[in-house]
Amino acid sequence: LASGLGGPRWQQLASRPLSVSAGLCSPESPPARADAIFKVTMLPGDGVGPELMTAVKDVFKAGDVPVEFEEFHLSEVQNMASEDKLEQVLTSMKTNKVAIKGKIHTPMEFKGELASYEMRLRRKLDLFANVVHVNSLPGYNTRHNNLDLVIIREQTEGEYSSLEHESVTGVIECLKIITREKSRRIAKFAFDYATKKGRSKVTAVHKANIMKLGDGLFLQSCAEVAQLYPKIKYENIIIDNCCMQLVQNPYQFDVLVMPNLYGNIIDNLAAGLVGGAGVVPGESYSAEYAVFETGARHPFAQAVGRNIANPTAMLLSAANMLRHLNLEYHSHMVSDAVKRVIKQGKVRTRDLGGYCTTGDFVHAVVENLRHRPVH
Repeated sequence: LASGLGGPRWQQLASRPLSVSAGLCSPESPPARADAIFKVTMLPGDGVGPELMTAVKDVFKAGDVPVEFEEFHLSEVQNMASEDKLEQVLTSMKTNKVAIKGKIHTPMEFKGELASYEMRLRRKLDLFANVVHVNSLPGYNTRHNNLDLVIIREQTEGEYSSLEHESVTGVIECLKIITREKSRRIAKFAFDYATKKGRSKVTAVHKANIMKLGDGLFLQSCAEVAQLYPKIKYENIIIDNCCMQLVQNPYQFDVLVMPNLYGNIIDNLAAGLVGGAGVVPGESYSAEYAVFETGARHPFAQAVGRNIANPTAMLLSAANMLRHLNLEYHSHMVSDAVKRVIKQGKVRTRDLGGYCTTGDFVHAVVENLRHRPVH
């Protein structure tokens, strides 16, 4: 992914061994000692975000994970956001290079600023690639089982460019920005990802039949990049048909790449195929930084303080973060414990048909940390 993520500096960072013990141990055996403590920026966000971050901290503590969190509370709806706080967060993220984040809720009301703090974080750090992993959970049956999809979304332009204005009274113009540079960049990221992960097909999602110039440029860029990867099959599909096909036959897809708004819709739809927003992990990348978060971003405000939120997605995102830090043993330990609890079927949150609390689920995960990996 190095070339797709931004060139030599990323290659240098990606190739540098972050931990001797993490690099030498197998996923099934603990490292002899922790050679380094990794500092990670933590943004709990709004809604149940703080409860989910507590779950992550509890599991990491129980598993002796060598990570230290630098925590910031940034919220537009709780009056915990300011330019100074944003700069503090950005400084921390630029220093640590890695962050774990809850959903920072965006108010519906217009208060003079079109770009939310969430969007500004993405732009300031150039977090152009959002990756959502849609995988069936062992032991939890849905209409479509054994799903394994990856959704890759460009998230620095498109309809989320915050370029809206009232041209005349009662008429609003919202600009959708599509550039060749960013379209080619996200396409290359998708094909590099497919190559690195042993995937066989990339599908570009678009609406070029109607938006002939904007989505046409995105589609053309994807097709041009596809020619550089002859071993990866390339297809394209119109967004509305893609939604229907995902519901009817999601097995036809492997890696999907798309502009900003379509990705926001598709990752939520796909999450519903495997259990909902509570089980799908995700992350966002720039050339230098990685931010780990849930794949379908919802604050779940109605559940705040009720101890009913499903921490699965956040725990799996945390496990992916550990893999990114080359802490393979700890990554497998956390993800396998989560999957084992779900597979056993005894402790499940309400969204998966159970009756347990968030705390019950976390306790069960902690109890399963020392078992061997799930296969």
